Amino acid sequence: MTDTWDTIDRLSSWIAAHHTLPHQQDVLLRVLKLSEEVGEVAEAVIGATGQNPRKGASHTWQDVESELCDVIITAMVALRTLTPEAAEVFAGHLRRVADRSLGH
Repeated sequence: MTDTWDTIDRLSSWIAAHHTLPHQQDVLLRVLKLSEEVGEVAEAVIGATGQNPRKGASHTWQDVESELCDVIITAMVALRTLTPEAAEVFAGHLRRVADRSLGH
């Protein structure tokens, strides 16, 4: 998981280098970006199931997988934009969710 968070750190730095907004606005935009990505998941699911009569089967389930990965990456980048301790925050939260859900 360390390599994953190293990559997220690099992506966050790359995004930050291309933004001129104050940090608080950058955080808001990173969080709002999640809504955009979730919308793309919904579009892919609708396309994979052929539920848009105008477009038909416009996506595959592999497209859905890819869009879900984009949501995960975007959420990780948003968390990293919010805190430099993103990896620790995530690991701690995952532990709490697992303990609560799995009863460990």
